[in-house]
Amino acid sequence: MPAAGWSAPARPWLFVNAMVSVALLTLGCKLNQLESESIAEAFTREGFTLTAGVTADILVINTCTVTSKSEQKARRLIRKALHDNPHSCVVVTGCYAQLEAGAITALEESPRQSRRLFVVAGDRKPLLLDLPCFLRHQAQKIHKSDRLLGDLCQALECFLKRIDGTFGSPYSSLSAFRFNVKDFSFHSRPFLKIQDGCNHACAYCRVSLARGPSVSLDAETLLSRLQALEEAGYGEAVLTGVNLNQYESAALDLPALLEYLLANTRTIALRLSSLEPEGMTEPFLRVLAHRRIRPHFHLSVQSGSPLILEKMRRSYGPEVVDSAIRRLRTLRDDPFLACDIIAGFPGETPAEFAKTYELCRRAGFAWIHAFPYSKRPGTEAFSFKDPVPEREAVRRVEALIGLARQGRSAYIRRWSGKTVEAIVEGEGRTALSENYLKLMLSVPPEGQELPPGTVLRCRIQASMEMPDTHFDAIAEIRP
Repeated sequence: MPAAGWSAPARPWLFVNAMVSVALLTLGCKLNQLESESIAEAFTREGFTLTAGVTADILVINTCTVTSKSEQKARRLIRKALHDNPHSCVVVTGCYAQLEAGAITALEESPRQSRRLFVVAGDRKPLLLDLPCFLRHQAQKIHKSDRLLGDLCQALECFLKRIDGTFGSPYSSLSAFRFNVKDFSFHSRPFLKIQDGCNHACAYCRVSLARGPSVSLDAETLLSRLQALEEAGYGEAVLTGVNLNQYESAALDLPALLEYLLANTRTIALRLSSLEPEGMTEPFLRVLAHRRIRPHFHLSVQSGSPLILEKMRRSYGPEVVDSAIRRLRTLRDDPFLACDIIAGFPGETPAEFAKTYELCRRAGFAWIHAFPYSKRPGTEAFSFKDPVPEREAVRRVEALIGLARQGRSAYIRRWSGKTVEAIVEGEGRTALSENYLKLMLSVPPEGQELPPGTVLRCRIQASMEMPDTHFDAIAEIRP
């Protein structure tokens, strides 16, 4: 569906653009989701038709490289897009495109006329924001006819040559913070990119290779973007980045930034996408207690074994994780605590895994994002010995997911009967609570409309602990 607020273009030549459809398929993190939203907005702004399916004249696939499975999924998606859409152009970008452009290009088998697969490296992804404008100026050449595919391919070839500097064009800005969405096409809660890249060199991580060292958006620009979202009526913004704890602008670190944002806004709430356990300093904990910071904290834990954390090149031990959890629980009324865990890292014996399992059991996480270790080319751990058999790593992941389900069920039961603030999603019958519970709303009063993004208060009535539902509980709207 087109973005909210989209209207038919006024100038006749823009109508040609509206006949060209665009679809975006996104893999991976919230940062990728935000960047896809921004690209979608750039297309709709120029009069192109944004579609929700996988059939379109232009398909943009935003890839991830965090695990080998995410890359396998990207390759399957690219092959399927090429096979199922013989009259479409496929543009692949993102972290996988940054590191494996050659492998992606090879997925297009023997182009019959002109190539249909185009790769834009992750560090050049911001330039895709210029693509719709470029195509608009090519609009007279792009018509809904038998020549559409050839015309689009030719235009994309020209665009890529321009951004490669062949013709010395103005398409040269590579700012990581050009992604700034005003009208969201796919989400009812806006994401705000405040940081990118990472200065850590964790032994297992390929993302830092793809996105480079940490960079931060200056606080003044960030505030103006947040104030614009507040003025537009959004009740919540998700602050996202690769490593939020590495935010630094002038004299502001992450705690100081949050204080600055809260002091200069009135109503909009802030949700943090992910945090590092060692970042729980006293100034940070004080600001996390603010009523407009959502009580939902996701910690990048990875392991509960001191030995494995050291091998991973993480800068903390399990005692730091325990301390972070205890302190977060004292700040708010039973916040939603979640974590990431890698199971089956090289050298993780059953005894070392037992330490991870016990840390998670002791923490009582409301959710655990567990996944098996995946060898990533270019990382230190790629050459580590003592691999854990894949079947055993999967078994450990399943044990952690079982623990996660128990923790989530217990958390939902504790919140039964309580009133929470929530953001309406979807078609007005679902909402996400301040503490990250997915709610099915009871039927609203007759005649009451609940468009996505509406902020409301609701009382959690009963849990929905069924394997075939995506909801945590039923909730009743309160005055």
